[in-house]
Amino acid sequence: MGELGRNPNPKSLYSKSKIDMSLSGLAKFLIGFFMGIFLLVTAGSAVAFFLLTRLAATPPKPIFAEEIPKQQSVVKPTSSSKASKQRTGVSSPKPSTASSPQQKLEPGAYNARVTWREGVILRAEPSVSANKVGGVQYNQPVVVVKESDDKNWQQVRAVDGSQEGWIKSGNIERVNTTQP
Repeated sequence: MGELGRNPNPKSLYSKSKIDMSLSGLAKFLIGFFMGIFLLVTAGSAVAFFLLTRLAATPPKPIFAEEIPKQQSVVKPTSSSKASKQRTGVSSPKPSTASSPQQKLEPGAYNARVTWREGVILRAEPSVSANKVGGVQYNQPVVVVKESDDKNWQQVRAVDGSQEGWIKSGNIERVNTTQP
């Protein structure tokens, strides 16, 4: 009777349990492997997102020495004295801003605005190697006083008369204004 309760083939039980253990081990390995891959991809994506959003932000625009407002006293002595600068005066640039579009321009001069998105650099002479005497921001109004003989440079003046210098041609566009 003792033999009737026994399994007739003990090797079949051993091999069946070994297969079950190897299948569960394989399942554990595969689950662990895919979880590891998932964690690595998720962490890599999070780091990439953080870095890209951090690097995609544009930095603030730098302020150069020639853009500082105290520049007005530096610009006056370096540029040639024009009758228009003497007319507007140093002590009252604010009132001349309101009346400058109504003032008559010199012969051949016209109103324009800066179209170069980064603004333009004013130079003392019509040359890339000339000293920088100021700058004009994008979309700011200027008065074109004259052009160089080769038409590559234009002499401009800020509407309020605070700055005057040369800029490369093609960075401004003419603005039609009615004059009295």
